[in-house]
Amino acid sequence: MELASNYLVQFLYHLQRTKKSFYAFVSLLLLCLLAYNSATFYTHAPFPAKNSPEPASFSPETVPGKSKSFFSLSSSIKLSSSVKEERPFGKLKTHFPLLLKNANLVAFVNTSVVYHPKRRRKHGRGFKVKPFSVRVKEFFNANPLNFSCKLRFFMTWISSLESFGDRELFTIQSLFKTHPNGCLIIVSSSMDSRTGMQILKPFLGKGFKVTAISPDFSYLFNNTAAQAWYNQLMQGNVNPGEVSLGQNLSNLLRLGLLYRFGGIYLDTDILVLKSFKKLRNTIGAQTINPETRNWSRLNNAVMIFDQGHPLLYKFIEEFALTFDGNKWGHNGPYLVSRVVSRITGRPGYNFTVLPPMAFYPVYWSRIGSLFQGPRNETHSKWLIAKLEQIQSQSFTVHLWNKQSRGFKVEEGSIIEQIMLDSCVFCNSSSFAS
Repeated sequence: MELASNYLVQFLYHLQRTKKSFYAFVSLLLLCLLAYNSATFYTHAPFPAKNSPEPASFSPETVPGKSKSFFSLSSSIKLSSSVKEERPFGKLKTHFPLLLKNANLVAFVNTSVVYHPKRRRKHGRGFKVKPFSVRVKEFFNANPLNFSCKLRFFMTWISSLESFGDRELFTIQSLFKTHPNGCLIIVSSSMDSRTGMQILKPFLGKGFKVTAISPDFSYLFNNTAAQAWYNQLMQGNVNPGEVSLGQNLSNLLRLGLLYRFGGIYLDTDILVLKSFKKLRNTIGAQTINPETRNWSRLNNAVMIFDQGHPLLYKFIEEFALTFDGNKWGHNGPYLVSRVVSRITGRPGYNFTVLPPMAFYPVYWSRIGSLFQGPRNETHSKWLIAKLEQIQSQSFTVHLWNKQSRGFKVEEGSIIEQIMLDSCVFCNSSSFAS
């Protein structure tokens, strides 16, 4: 009996081991099948393997995470001051339901070969599109019947599609409200996609000319001082510092775009109030010295320059020679201020510095005053006077996103009136709240 029990125990032991081996064999087989399927998927990916994205540590220059609160009105549009009498308004549509979400957060990609559904052509196992320079020139030079690009605009977007919100869309509205025959290129890898173009589709439906194109840094910086700097950055020989590398690359990218193509650069938190058609080779002061009335700091959020302008070349050179990733503004507003202060008065440069009221009518620390509704009669009079001043003297209003992203547009505020004046989808049911 004891012998039989021993045989039974040994049988069960071997059976258990056989069962584990069987499960292990099945698991191994499934892993092999999964690996095979994964390899097959990546073989057919539309992106050529050599074009890998740059580090995902890039973060947006402006902080758009809470931009939707820019359109959170406390109630329906009713202006309590005499501003209301200037012209009647319908209810402003403040939400954009067509803003699609994309879980793939894409940073800048240093390549002119990216996936685009309308321009793709077969190239090996993936797809290759036209070079960046060709796409830009074809977009600006295309001349459909009764349409031409009167003015060329550039914006850059260094964040994800999810971050491209209502505030950014409204800046585009204000651009086309004042420049219906203008052409806008958003230089962005994330926006240069099927979903990105879907976001811009309402503007295309209105006949506005806008597109998104991925940047090609090598082309933009070729034969400039930035070429060697960028190559060193890609080789890991440049310390990016503590300030967002994406922000600093955006500072350089805007300079390269204007230098190569000429046109108008705008940050995505700039509301456009009037036409730029009379402006040429212009940059704006952010602050002035109250005693001398001379500018004390310039800003690079709005720039208008001809192609190949020597001042742009100096800006690019300064970036490459003095780059410091640990000082906020060193490679942006402070950079243009340093260069202009050195070359002012030298022959060969032809440009204009406009006063702060032109592009930056409100300092960043006081931007909240434009979002506030009237508190009392005195405040109401100040709002009316300030609005009239901005409408008569300013080309743009800089919203200073980093400071104002959490503000709500209050009833009777200056921003509310500017929104009413600047919207192109005011009565569109597709943009109803």
